[in-house]
Amino acid sequence: MIKYKPGIMQKLKDKGYTTTRIRKENIFGQKTMQDFRTEAEIPYKTLNKLCELLECGVDDIVTYVAE
Repeated sequence: MIKYKPGIMQKLKDKGYTTTRIRKENIFGQKTMQDFRTEAEIPYKTLNKLCELLECGVDDIVTYVAE
């Protein structure tokens, strides 16, 4: 299973994307924000948007965990 690495919210915050800004600009929904916090599974659309916002590669924000 591919999951978010810990610290996605902090990485967003470091780039200027606070939870308030994310909600106000409707960048991600509340469920997606919770998924970041709980390191849930990742939809490709969200992964793409994260890479764009954080200016990073996929391997910087996800990890593979064998089930």
